[in-house]
Amino acid sequence: MMSDSLKTLFYPFETGALDVPGAASSVLFLGAVPGFRLPQGFGADLHCVQGFRPQFNALHLARHKVTPQVQGEGYAMALVLAGRHRGQNELWIAQALEQVIPGGTIIVAGLKENGIASLRKRMAGLIPLVDALPKYHGIVFWLHRPATLEVAEKLRANNPSVVVESRFHTTPGMFSFDRVDAGSRLLVENLPVGISGDIADFCAGWGFLAAHVAERATSINLLDLYEADFEALEAARRNVPQASRFFWQDLTTEPVEQRYDWIVMNPPFHQGRAAEPDIGKRLIEVAAKALKQGGRLLMVANRQLPYEAVLSGAFVSSQEIGGDNRFKLFLARK
Repeated sequence: MMSDSLKTLFYPFETGALDVPGAASSVLFLGAVPGFRLPQGFGADLHCVQGFRPQFNALHLARHKVTPQVQGEGYAMALVLAGRHRGQNELWIAQALEQVIPGGTIIVAGLKENGIASLRKRMAGLIPLVDALPKYHGIVFWLHRPATLEVAEKLRANNPSVVVESRFHTTPGMFSFDRVDAGSRLLVENLPVGISGDIADFCAGWGFLAAHVAERATSINLLDLYEADFEALEAARRNVPQASRFFWQDLTTEPVEQRYDWIVMNPPFHQGRAAEPDIGKRLIEVAAKALKQGGRLLMVANRQLPYEAVLSGAFVSSQEIGGDNRFKLFLARK
């Protein structure tokens, strides 16, 4: 079943407000997510772009052509599925303007609760919009790519890359792209003495935690970073030059082949608006399997999340070693 945002995106084709692209054209789909159904008569070569590994895998499984970054150019049309992050939405529109041929159509849709109305208003202040339609709790609007890329340049200038704490390079759309999140900072401030050997950072983000582990570990044989967000992992390559390997991986479904002495982890606990503690529970189980006998997991979690039982079941011993009113730190031994 298609989500409301996807139904809104394809609504102009359903109503006849836009012609369905034919076989002689190519269409770029930025922010593509699984579950969409193309309108009848859609014959264009569709190129999906999705950097979040679970959704990338689902699109690939559904036999869509999908890459984590844009490939090729000269698209006749671009679809942009807007999300909650303002900066990422604007950068996707800039990308669409750069990749579509002059005069090509760019269609943008999103949910009202995610700020699509304000995105439409901002875009209307930069470039003439052809039309807009409200439907399925969202709004879809479209425009034609002008002869120049002045609007794309403005959008990029409004959403520049960021340097956090004068050393970590990030871009809008990544988790906590403009600051160090409090959980990771707390974990770094409480890194135990004696971390050494083969080490992994699960859910590494743009590399803040791994960089500090690399600096404080007594000795490192291997430092591997695992992250599901492709762009964040690319940033980590720059931010953690001491790392051994980088894995763009969905840890909840794709196996970890290496075995480690230490795993550090600040796991996500939601993918939408509601908390989903089962994500963290699954990652704890994966970490336990990826550790050597006697290996240790160092983990930070939001205080209200119920991880104690799964830690007790997956490890020989586990204990809370610190925290505050928002977060708790666990050290567990396999």
